[in-house]
Amino acid sequence: QVQLAESGGGSVQAGGSLRLSCAASENAASSYCMYWFRQAPGEEREAVAIRDTDGSTTYADSVKGRFTISQDNAKSTLYLQMNSLKPEDTAMYYCAADLRSDFSGCYTAAEVRRADFAYSGQGTQVTVSS
Repeated sequence: QVQLAESGGGSVQAGGSLRLSCAASENAASSYCMYWFRQAPGEEREAVAIRDTDGSTTYADSVKGRFTISQDNAKSTLYLQMNSLKPEDTAMYYCAADLRSDFSGCYTAAEVRRADFAYSGQGTQVTVSS
């Protein structure tokens, strides 16, 4: 059982930066795909960044070049560094983990919209004002 807890959200002006953290109750790096996704009120869930078990990463087109997903295995913590924030980045941000499928790997960004993650946190709110 992996427990996840996000922190680091807040309110910033456009162009600012935030670093989100997701503390895991155990080191999930070796077996779990790790995800950051976001959801704004009335909007569909959107994958933001995906980290595979080999450390490879995938980003939504909307955040490429601005956001970076990373993991500190010693601290069992997943991070999302967010730079050059835009008002459209405003949403609740969640981290999630799921076992990597030997057949299909991690969820794709499209699959994240409907994924039933094995583990996810309660979310942290990010608000970007113009």
